Amino acid sequence: MPDKSGSGGQRERAVYIISVAAELAGVHPQTLRIYERKGLVRPHRTEGNTRRYSDEDIRTLRMIQELTQDEGVNLAGVKLIMELQTEIERLRDQVAEVEARLAHRRAIAMPGRRIGADIVPLRSVLGQPWEDTRR
Repeated sequence: MPDKSGSGGQRERAVYIISVAAELAGVHPQTLRIYERKGLVRPHRTEGNTRRYSDEDIRTLRMIQELTQDEGVNLAGVKLIMELQTEIERLRDQVAEVEARLAHRRAIAMPGRRIGADIVPLRSVLGQPWEDTRR
């Protein structure tokens, strides 16, 4: 059920009001307001400024609850974990893009030849500068 939002990219439809979202996440509605103030969740706002939560928001709220209740992480730690998860996903996407471009360039440079993608450190080929390679 994704739809386009003004914040760029695809976003799930935000359909749950705060009381329903709180019940689904197993928290008090005031807790959701605190999470929003801390920047842990950003519910969609209607034209009347009412909070609307998506299924993705509910998953995030449940993860926050798991980290705080089961793992003993404070909200600052939760925020850091969430930022790191976002960064990891961004980097994975970037690596996949670079790998795709590399494969494409290899295919253009050597059509019909399959070249391994292994990266070999130069020192394993040439040896260390202090080693005598003339044997």
